Amino acid sequence: MRRWVRFAGVIPLILGLVGLGGFVGLYFQPPGLQKLMAVLDLQPGAGTSSPIAVPVAQRDPGQSGAAALKAARPAVVGLGRLLPEGEVVTVAPPFGAGDARVASLKADEGNQVEQGDVLAVLDSEPTLLAAVTTARAQLSAREATLAQVKASVQASRDEALATLARAETTFQNAIREFERVETLRQRGFAAEQNYDQRRAARDEAAHEVQRARAQLSRYGSGRLEDQVDVLVAERNVDTAKADLARALADLDKAYVRAPVTGTVLTVHVRPGEKAGTQGLMNLGNLEQMTVEVEVYQTQIGRVALGNPVEVMAEALPQPLKGRVTRIGLEVGRQTAVDADPAANTDARVVRVTAALEPEASRLARRLTNLQVTARISTGDGS
Repeated sequence: MRRWVRFAGVIPLILGLVGLGGFVGLYFQPPGLQKLMAVLDLQPGAGTSSPIAVPVAQRDPGQSGAAALKAARPAVVGLGRLLPEGEVVTVAPPFGAGDARVASLKADEGNQVEQGDVLAVLDSEPTLLAAVTTARAQLSAREATLAQVKASVQASRDEALATLARAETTFQNAIREFERVETLRQRGFAAEQNYDQRRAARDEAAHEVQRARAQLSRYGSGRLEDQVDVLVAERNVDTAKADLARALADLDKAYVRAPVTGTVLTVHVRPGEKAGTQGLMNLGNLEQMTVEVEVYQTQIGRVALGNPVEVMAEALPQPLKGRVTRIGLEVGRQTAVDADPAANTDARVVRVTAALEPEASRLARRLTNLQVTARISTGDGS
């Protein structure tokens, strides 16, 4: 009985110490603890602190369980950056440019360019132009040779036709002379020697006809395009055309052309310099701006196409409006990092792209790559 009485006297002392500790913890929090408690009141996105606990909203007695759950889930918030539609395009020298350097720039920052426009000329242009001039001269020479061969073949064929016609005429005359002498010989009015001469002349004329026909047969059907000499000359012309086409293709390597229509954002090189890993310049379509938001992997399931997006940053005169147009298919590491030293810098995120409204695009067009905070209204109570 005395033991229980002694224990009952200790209980009030223990309760007093517990109350004193709660009072001190409530009114004398260290700065680190205060910051942690402030973080706990936020729903994190990409680049923010990972939550330890999420506060539970007070349930309205008139709400159902599902409605209360939706009301407790805030919008998805994440860090992102402003980008032109299609992202920023890095313009590199053409394939095969080698060690060529920039001779002159045809576009500067802020210029609007169309696809295919020349942005820069390389110092390899003079050499490649000379190669084109040589190829064109060779083509002209081969074409002249082709015309000469055609004329020669046509003249030779005409000559062969004339030779054949003359040989046939001579052969017909020789036949008539032979037949006349043969008739006179049969009547006894022609000498045997004269008969033999006429027969020999007839046979020789027949051989001339055969020779002329053989000469004409070299020209086949008679079409110039089918003649061997003409075919060889035409193939030489084709070779010269191929050389010219190759020279023109090589010449195109001296010009850096715009791969897309857009605005020159940044120029990385100047005349006399060689393009490095950054390329020559960056292009982007500033007529339509987008925001690429990094959404924390645990929240991506709440984001859907068409969700409204509000973009904020200190550099913006007002919040920008847009809608989700694309949701990434791959989870990766975040690239946008909060300036808060307590922020999570190794979060796993999914990239979500939202197209800004026309007025918002106009306000954001000069702020490519600006880091922003985006709030995605998910339609589940946010």
